[in-house]
Amino acid sequence: MNRKVFWLGLTLALSASSAFAEKSSEFFKSYQEYNDAGKAFLDKIEPRTGAIDLAEGVHLDLKGKFYFLDKKDAASVLTEAWGNPPDAGADSVGMIFPTSHDPIAENNWGIELRWEKIGYVDDSDAASIDYAELLRSMQEDTLSSNDQRVKDGFQPVTLIGWASPPVYDAVNKRLHWAKELQFGTDAVHTLNYDVRFLGREGVFVMSYIATVEQLPEIRQ
Repeated sequence: MNRKVFWLGLTLALSASSAFAEKSSEFFKSYQEYNDAGKAFLDKIEPRTGAIDLAEGVHLDLKGKFYFLDKKDAASVLTEAWGNPPDAGADSVGMIFPTSHDPIAENNWGIELRWEKIGYVDDSDAASIDYAELLRSMQEDTLSSNDQRVKDGFQPVTLIGWASPPVYDAVNKRLHWAKELQFGTDAVHTLNYDVRFLGREGVFVMSYIATVEQLPEIRQ
């Protein structure tokens, strides 16, 4: 399953907090439904609940609706379970998933978390982005990467366009954009919905990885 890398009742806070590690065999209700290989994969990851402290003063309050996987476990999900290239998740600081889905379920979706250390982004810069030109540039970059993807044994990717028009929230300093992607000839298209929080040293990105059909569920 290729799901490449949206915003809901998940709170970003700036207060001290703690997380609780869980045992996969007890945490995931679906655990016993898997064969030995599936159980072995779940056994090696460590879901965490509660409030999560990340670098750069970012704290996530998961409110019992989500669980967190650290950088190592997130990379395992992206590459081993979801079939992405080996460098997938290299820049992430972890992933978040809804508690209703384990990370290898057929109908799952997740949120990759990462920092982009690009320095301070001024409000006027964010508000003046030419989104049509940005899309064209992204499409060109995606196309140019396909030769190497195919050589490495992965499907080519087509950036179809915006799945949801980009919006800049000047009050909360958040930039939203959603891309619709097609892997190979897959009939089910992939959704990459980025919520980008502008900071003094860069951008903190929450990248929702799902199918386009899951957009209503994610928005709930």
